Amino acid sequence: MKGIFTGIFQKKKIGDDFATDLMPHQHLKRCLSALDLTLLGIGAIIGAGIFILTGLAAATKAGPAITLSFVVAGFACGFSALSYAELSSTIGGCGSAYGYAYAGFGEIFAWIIGWDLILEYGVACAAVAIGWSAYFNKMLGIFGWHVPTVWLTSPLAGGIIDLPAFLIMLGIAFLLVLGVKASARVNAIVVLIKLITIAIFMAITSRYVDIQNWNSFMPFGWTGVMSGAAMIFFAYIGFDAVSTAAEEAIDPKRDLPIGIISSLIICTVVYIVVAALLTLVAPYASLNTASPVADVLVRLGHATAGSLIAVGALAGLTTVILVMFYGMSRVTYAMSRDGLLVEYLARLHPKHNTPSRILLISGFVIAVIAATLPIGDIAELVNIGTLAAFVMVNVGVIVLRRTRPELKRPFRVPFGIWLPILGILFCAYLMFSLPWVTWLRFLVWLIIGMAIYFLHLKSRAKQSAP
Repeated sequence: MKGIFTGIFQKKKIGDDFATDLMPHQHLKRCLSALDLTLLGIGAIIGAGIFILTGLAAATKAGPAITLSFVVAGFACGFSALSYAELSSTIGGCGSAYGYAYAGFGEIFAWIIGWDLILEYGVACAAVAIGWSAYFNKMLGIFGWHVPTVWLTSPLAGGIIDLPAFLIMLGIAFLLVLGVKASARVNAIVVLIKLITIAIFMAITSRYVDIQNWNSFMPFGWTGVMSGAAMIFFAYIGFDAVSTAAEEAIDPKRDLPIGIISSLIICTVVYIVVAALLTLVAPYASLNTASPVADVLVRLGHATAGSLIAVGALAGLTTVILVMFYGMSRVTYAMSRDGLLVEYLARLHPKHNTPSRILLISGFVIAVIAATLPIGDIAELVNIGTLAAFVMVNVGVIVLRRTRPELKRPFRVPFGIWLPILGILFCAYLMFSLPWVTWLRFLVWLIIGMAIYFLHLKSRAKQSAP
């Protein structure tokens, strides 16, 4: 029994970039600049949140005060982003919060947060792929084409399969197998497209501002603002995926903090401006639609611009899937290389130097989930999973400041441990703003994860026994 629990609380050494004796010659290629990382962050953040959730949250949760909801969520992410920046520049490794938990708290905590991140990224990819499918059909409508409904709907909802969702997920998986640099180039092009479409929206709607739409600025009170923040937190998910690129960054100690913080700042400003314009040009109650940004332009008499927004939304959702799935593959790779998952998954492609087995296997699984299951409220699991990871990262900064004060920290969170403490409080408050059923699903996922961990731990103990 003692052998089974050996190493549960053992911490990883800091400063070795998490290259383990298990896979001593398996290293990812360093090819990403600070600009690449910033664009990866923007690619992950600007997507479903700005094109879908902004209107929904304004109509049902916060009203015009959705702008305050974005500020609150932005602060929660901002404190966590600073903590991510410190740990990524200090520790490195491609496992993001998983790697930081391993260094700060030990193996069992690393497993919990790694399992949590797999949930976050995997469910996010499936949910966004379904949204991508709907926007893809809408874009085809511009040319007079449509995908038959049965090929857009899951079997549980009366269809055959959501074929576009299945194909985009597989396409992203194959693109990432070709290498992160090629994927980063595609991401940069698509990010440019969606930023142009957002600029078009801002330029047009700024001429139709009616301040009377803000007469009832906070119709649901402060409770509504916080509920809105908990809902649109999904919009910010993704900047943490930048930290999973540590082993592929050219100068991680410099480039990772730049990529994490700059992408979050840029996206927060964009979100607040778009939310303000949406609620200033249309009554907030009218924004409860699947595509509020495009619909507002159509109502204002700019149908062509509304169609362009559909293209931009499609581009935005594409990059969200790409970066989220990239983050999931790197966390899974780090866990496999460390022996917490099967070694088979940790082998890199001989030509492209990418974790192709992880990408193809998990890509197929997520594609099947997106194509056959209605996601619905399960998307809220993404929010609670991310918030839990953010809490762990903020705690990690505090713990390592106390236990390892001698470590070199190229980037340090200012004001000592006070900002990480604020990050913990903000994230915890948002977690408790989520429905109880979300907590129940999250706990079930964690119980499944712990069962897998101890079964695998027992297997490892037997293999290492003399």
